[in-house]
Amino acid sequence: MHYLNISFSHKNSTLEIREKLSYKDENATKGCLTKLNAGEAINESILISTCNRMEVFCSCSDIAGATQHIFEMLAARSGISIEELEGRADIFDDSSAIHHLFSVASSLDSMVVGETQIAGQLRDAFRFSYDNGFSGQKLARAMHHAFKCAAKVRNATDISSKPVSIASVAVAKLKSVLESVEGKKALVIGVGEMSEITAKHLLSSGADVYIMNRTGENAQKLAYDCGAKVLEYSELANAINEFEILFTATSAPEPIITDEIIKSCDFERYWFDLALPRDINYHKGDKINLYVIDDLKSIVDENIGIREDSARKAHGIIGRSTVEFFEWLSTLNIEPMIKEIYQKAFEAAQIESERVIKKGYIPKEYEAQAKKMAQQAMKRFLHQMSSKMRSVSEESKADMLTSAVQFLIQKDRSEMPDKYKCEHALNIIEGKTN
Repeated sequence: MHYLNISFSHKNSTLEIREKLSYKDENATKGCLTKLNAGEAINESILISTCNRMEVFCSCSDIAGATQHIFEMLAARSGISIEELEGRADIFDDSSAIHHLFSVASSLDSMVVGETQIAGQLRDAFRFSYDNGFSGQKLARAMHHAFKCAAKVRNATDISSKPVSIASVAVAKLKSVLESVEGKKALVIGVGEMSEITAKHLLSSGADVYIMNRTGENAQKLAYDCGAKVLEYSELANAINEFEILFTATSAPEPIITDEIIKSCDFERYWFDLALPRDINYHKGDKINLYVIDDLKSIVDENIGIREDSARKAHGIIGRSTVEFFEWLSTLNIEPMIKEIYQKAFEAAQIESERVIKKGYIPKEYEAQAKKMAQQAMKRFLHQMSSKMRSVSEESKADMLTSAVQFLIQKDRSEMPDKYKCEHALNIIEGKTN
């Protein structure tokens, strides 16, 4: 079994490429995961699709075959050639795939290092995959340890001491181009986490914030929670020509603001499109200052510089956690086999002690002592062997050892018990247990 991660992110792909590769709704995501798992080499998969990245994380039997299947599937959907996809993608396998997963979970690979949104996005992606039968114990193990690693990073560094996100960076950008936002009218379109963060930052800066959403009830709820006002979605065409400040972050598959509804105004407008695919698509009009996700890179770079020391420490934690994960996997393979060997030995001791009693070689009244002696003999014989197996499990030749022992006890690896069952891993990931 191998781990494989194919990543398209703000580091290697333009906004236009990420738009074509994005999966915005559950039906599209389910369709993607269905096609992924239909590949002969892939047995479990997770799809991570956010404004800054689109990644496939899977367990597979053959890395080359799984990689080819993923690129063919993405090329057919996006219209981008396989050659360009291969040229852009970061491809991680086995230890590098786990290291990358841990980095993503710890927000070290985010555009805004230390941002807190990615943990929830990753958790939701795994939960969706697991609930719909696209992932199981193999990916649950990796995700469980990814969140353990992220917790270590948070506890050992101050990388998330001042949580930030793309939304907060966008508001910071607005405040850098305006003398003040206090008293200015701002329209926030959408009710997701990005919109909520944006609204709260604007309100804390003294702006007069209005919430707009296609579903009015959701707009009312967010406005109530934040202390903002509500504007009906039917007023969109008028509002974009009346508000000086506009933030949009919807899940619409097509742009909601286009040339048809944009009118010229005698004042400067500051628009921030935080959606992917983008919400705004226009080719005319002056005095419109449009910022998209990739335009926020300068503030992001400053953020990375401030957090550089913490990031170095975090990378060390991630490296050690990756090593520990694979050591743990090796232990999982060894321990069930040791238990199986002892069980077979005790069964043999039981049969033999019963046989000698039945034959009269040992008096019936010594039956208990005979069974205990046979078990103790087996324990003494197996103790040194099992100790050696445990010590070798941390070495590179562990796979050779486990394969040999599997052959001897005739037990298939996939049937071995796992003390970390999927539901337990899910509970830990979601903070329901320690």
